Amino acid sequence: MQLREFQYELPRSLIAATPAPDRAAARLMVVRRETGEISHGSFSALGDFLRAGDLLVLNDTRVFPARLRGRKASGGEVELLLVDPFPHWPGLWIALIAAAKKPPVGSRIVFGSDVSAEIIGEMGRGRYGVRFHYEGDFMNLLERLGEPPIPPYVGKQRAVAAVDWERYQTVYARHVGAVAAPTAGFHFTSVLLDALGERGIEKAFLTLHVGPGTFEPVRENEVEKHRMEGEHYALTAETAEQINRAKARGNKVVAVGSTTTRALEWIARRKGGVEADEGVARLFIYPGESLGVTDAPGDSVRVIDAPGDSFRVIDALVTNFHLPGSTPLLLVAAFAGLDLIRRAYAEAIRAEYRFYSYGDAMLIL
Repeated sequence: MQLREFQYELPRSLIAATPAPDRAAARLMVVRRETGEISHGSFSALGDFLRAGDLLVLNDTRVFPARLRGRKASGGEVELLLVDPFPHWPGLWIALIAAAKKPPVGSRIVFGSDVSAEIIGEMGRGRYGVRFHYEGDFMNLLERLGEPPIPPYVGKQRAVAAVDWERYQTVYARHVGAVAAPTAGFHFTSVLLDALGERGIEKAFLTLHVGPGTFEPVRENEVEKHRMEGEHYALTAETAEQINRAKARGNKVVAVGSTTTRALEWIARRKGGVEADEGVARLFIYPGESLGVTDAPGDSVRVIDAPGDSFRVIDALVTNFHLPGSTPLLLVAAFAGLDLIRRAYAEAIRAEYRFYSYGDAMLIL
């Protein structure tokens, strides 16, 4: 498929640069795959579209202050986005670096009187290996020196604000490791989750530490050539059992977000079903005559089954409105069908929904 099929024009006024005052007051578009019906409501009414026994699966990764601003020895400003630590090597990280002039290997970046980073190698795609020099606990230092890694399109409109420390995070975030938030979960509050539970709607959690690759645009004209970066995930035996019970009794498994979807579908393909698992997911889901799945970095593309029906685990999806040409947009188009998603997005623009991370929500049934 061609990338141009996943492009659309969005008025700048519909980009949500700040979160809504109340998480659950976000608008909710409900899209029904079987009939093509599109309706409108409030996220607080999510339970009206589900039934007792349905299972929400949520990604409980926690975003850390992954963005650092420092200076080179020459005084030039440098911005680092920490991507992934090297295992078993304290202080060694892979990072994205933004600077007016590319810092050479061996140079240092200073972030404060007690923290600096040495560039130890270039890894391609804007990524560098960096070694931090510091004393004390590194994550505590990040809380002091770092910033929430809000998306670039928000950062172009305003500076990081106090509200981002709370709102660029889900209320159920637990396991630290994400450099981008699983934004479909932003709309849930503890009150709403309790109210859903009172209606018999269950919840379960998995962890996928979202990396920058989730939200990077597809740059290949032929989308099948795109390769997803790996992201660490973990699914417990308890969550696997909850999912399998819901499937067995005929209830819906409702994935909250594209990251949850990719983790579940990756596990189902790896293990032949849903069971406890952990590792690195590299699943790229896109639409076509049949659902395409890239399941290895730089490897081949497998084409399997039929559109929508190729999803082995999820029956419904809670998601936001995504950037043109992004992998989450391709995923929802694979789940709902490209024509229906085009119509839903056109309706969202007409009805002036708020788009992207801090925007409104969609429920695909």
